[in-house]
Amino acid sequence: MLDNSSSITELGQTENVAQVLNALENSETLNERFDVSYFQFGNGFTAFDSLSFLENNTNISKAFSSINELYETNGVPLLLVSDGNQTLGEDYEFATRSLKGPVYPVILGDSTKYTDLKIQQLNTNRYAFLKNKFPVEAVLVYSGTGTKQSQFVINQGNAIVHREMVSFNEQDNTKTVSITLPASSVGLQRYTAQIVPLSDEKNKVNNLKRFAVEVIDQATNVLIVSKVLHPDLGMLKKAITTNEQRTVTFKKPSEAASVLNDYQLIILYQPDGTFSSVYQEIAKLNKNTFVIAGEFSDWNFINNAQELYTKEVTNQKENVSARLNLNYGTFAIDPIGFSDFPPLKSQFGELNVMVPHETILEQTVDGFGSGSPMLATIELNGTRHAIWDGEGLWKWRAQSYLRAKSFEEFDEFLGKMVQYLASNKRRSRLEVSSETFYYNNNPLKISAQYFDKNFVFDNRASVSISVVNTESKQRQVFPLLLKNNYYEVDLGSLDSGEYSYTVSVKDEEVARSGSFTILEFDIEKQFLNANISKLNRLASKTDGASFFPSEINSLIDTLVNDDSYRATQKSEQKVVPLIDWKYLLGLITLCLALEWFIRKYNGLI
Repeated sequence: MLDNSSSITELGQTENVAQVLNALENSETLNERFDVSYFQFGNGFTAFDSLSFLENNTNISKAFSSINELYETNGVPLLLVSDGNQTLGEDYEFATRSLKGPVYPVILGDSTKYTDLKIQQLNTNRYAFLKNKFPVEAVLVYSGTGTKQSQFVINQGNAIVHREMVSFNEQDNTKTVSITLPASSVGLQRYTAQIVPLSDEKNKVNNLKRFAVEVIDQATNVLIVSKVLHPDLGMLKKAITTNEQRTVTFKKPSEAASVLNDYQLIILYQPDGTFSSVYQEIAKLNKNTFVIAGEFSDWNFINNAQELYTKEVTNQKENVSARLNLNYGTFAIDPIGFSDFPPLKSQFGELNVMVPHETILEQTVDGFGSGSPMLATIELNGTRHAIWDGEGLWKWRAQSYLRAKSFEEFDEFLGKMVQYLASNKRRSRLEVSSETFYYNNNPLKISAQYFDKNFVFDNRASVSISVVNTESKQRQVFPLLLKNNYYEVDLGSLDSGEYSYTVSVKDEEVARSGSFTILEFDIEKQFLNANISKLNRLASKTDGASFFPSEINSLIDTLVNDDSYRATQKSEQKVVPLIDWKYLLGLITLCLALEWFIRKYNGLI
């Protein structure tokens, strides 16, 4: 596996990679002994083609997991040609637990220690509210000998908004600087954080980091009304407030009716008769609602309190699973494994939505569709509503984490629900979703949905985006590719800068425009040398050994002379009854019949 990330160029190791590759490809003894396969990795993992060393991330753990999926045989040696500096994915030391053979790292880089100051990590909110303050936390790291002093400075344009002195030595080599900055004007505010370089530093790129905060003048306020305490409530708050533009408040039914007008969305968790005044006020104020029903819900009350849906229930409970409706078109939804999530608890009965609606999740029981929606959205008389018939959503968020190693997928799904329900904006035939700013080492994706004149999602449209760099005026056009019920484009090839864009549909007079900023940050330039200690631990944990490029011949000899990699000849003996050999059995029968006839003819019988 060959590291194709740009850090290889930064460390001056491209010639060493070529040397290693040449030695492996031209070793007769190695290629006679092994069937050698070559792969390359960076952001992703692919079969070896050619190395550009332009990939802006290194994901070694993904390379390991991909190898596991490709090869089932145990004991196959794996050569990892890399500097060991991972910038994406889970820690590859832990990913080795599922590897089926030893790893032999070929270490690209040296162990020389250089004097260096760097911003190891910079943490800040993506959004801040006008006239509030937002936190900034910087982790500063020093490598070197003796005591050193430097300045940590944050600039906004040409203005210095923060400055302080920091001191380091060999023992106290890490400092965490925590400050707050004022959000004094609306819009995208860009900053530069810097630890002033020392005179003898080799790498000065890692002394500086750019960041941005979007200052907004109002938040989306969500009210959750519940009489019961349940793990779902904590899950809802965590998932919704992942987006810092949203706030969540909890109220009991007796406290909620008087404050409904302060919120854009009302979530009613397991309503019963105590919610009577809340429903009356919702009807009076035309508020958007999101009802989550479960074991403790009083469906007799719910049926009488509103006219959108009904459910005739018995005293029985049931466990229900979900299946995603791929034709749902109100907003874009990614398939995040809904059908594999744990069952939710519901009251036995069929949910009947009595007004025009769209089903997001269909209810299934024991793998069979029940014909009843589990989750549906409704637009009626300028208001938006949703009904989710199932309790135990916290299990889904936990399962999503186990599946994707992150809460992001589930939180994004729930966030889209809240974004849709909290808005009364009239739907457009072309809906575009983008961020105001991106970091150039992260995915830069813009998605869109196009609907026909009946507001049915059109999966046959030709959707494209025209992107213009506001400084150079260079214009580029990219197609948006169909993904489930939306179109998407990855603009990761764009350089940092400010851009305007227009999304349009071929042969249609609909278009949407906007703008975004790409902030420069090359994480692959943050490293001074190879992560030798980590690669050595990797080799030790998997019963392999580490080598440098100059030792490639020793690595080849180690592999060739290791008896544990001797080819094993396997044979399989298959015993088949004679009756299964139809032609042979027929021939034997014919011969016996012929013998009998000849003997009979000659009077021998």
